[in-house]
Amino acid sequence: MFAPRRYSARTRPDRARRAASPRPVGFTLVELLVVIAIIGILITLLLPAVQQTREAGRRITCVNNLKQLALATQSYTDAHKMLPASGIVEQKQLTYGAITYPVFDQCSGKMFSWAVLLLPYIEEGNLHDTFDLSLTVLDQPNEPQQHSVPTYLCPSDAARGRYYMDEEYTRGKWFAKGNYAAFASPFHSDLQLLYPGAMISTGQKLSKVVDGASKTVIFSEVRTRDDLRDERGAWALPWNAASLLSFDMHHDQLSAGGYVAGFQVLSSLAYQTQLPNTQGPNADVLVRCDPTTLAEAQLEGMPCIKWNWPLGLAGWISAAPRSNHVGGVNVSFLDGHVGFLTNDVDPFTMAYLIDIRDVEQATHTVAHDD
Repeated sequence: MFAPRRYSARTRPDRARRAASPRPVGFTLVELLVVIAIIGILITLLLPAVQQTREAGRRITCVNNLKQLALATQSYTDAHKMLPASGIVEQKQLTYGAITYPVFDQCSGKMFSWAVLLLPYIEEGNLHDTFDLSLTVLDQPNEPQQHSVPTYLCPSDAARGRYYMDEEYTRGKWFAKGNYAAFASPFHSDLQLLYPGAMISTGQKLSKVVDGASKTVIFSEVRTRDDLRDERGAWALPWNAASLLSFDMHHDQLSAGGYVAGFQVLSSLAYQTQLPNTQGPNADVLVRCDPTTLAEAQLEGMPCIKWNWPLGLAGWISAAPRSNHVGGVNVSFLDGHVGFLTNDVDPFTMAYLIDIRDVEQATHTVAHDD
């Protein structure tokens, strides 16, 4: 018989197998920290690209909405034989020197904006039917002005769920906000009947746009703030900065009846115009802009100033187009195409694009987005 083989502790098979086996699978703390750091760097590098892709998609939606608004305006014009009114308000007659001229008083009359009038032409006929047009916008029993309208929202701005309300000016009524406004004048909003843009309170025939539909801007973007006191973007109100814009390019002459021989401007005031996303010297004129609102608005890049002046030529009411897109704002033209106005667009070019009867048509090209 063979004697069983004896192994020392040094040469036991099980110990030898353990000695020859690979290290346990896993990371050391240092390795884990290195992996986490690499992942963090990759996320940092990829996040801007993801954000840019998302913003590109949001901007496409904004462009499409502006195109839909321009096409809706064309449909309205075909049906009514004139362009939509900028707002249903009372017209006042004021005197400046020897000139008597009409003034747009935004806080008078029934106060329906162009956005209310266009509802049936953007597939919002049911919402339009809930408005009682025999009453003012402040007396609507069904509160249709509280509804957010998808076509009036640009996803680059967080307007959905934001409202405007003022105990005095809206009698406590709440107004939903949107992101599009119409250019009423190259000058001041209250002087739109004296110096008209595409949309004025009386409405006008398309033939009045002597510059041509392809050279006339009608809609642009506006930003909103999550502030119940700030009316910017309140789509149902025909107010400056709510649904109306004006450029504040001053004219150098008045004539009898307020009609000038073409659009003539004072170049010395060009720097005060309401260029896209302007930070000054002019700010958006609001019915209220108390110190708290002013400070918060300035931090958000949306400066404002309280309306403290009389209507007409003795004061001014204007507001700039604004967006969260990099470098400028989208605009739509009367013929339906959409373009992009940069923040540093030449002020005369922009003025000529807004005015409907200028002597010198804009010669600078505007980038098309469609």
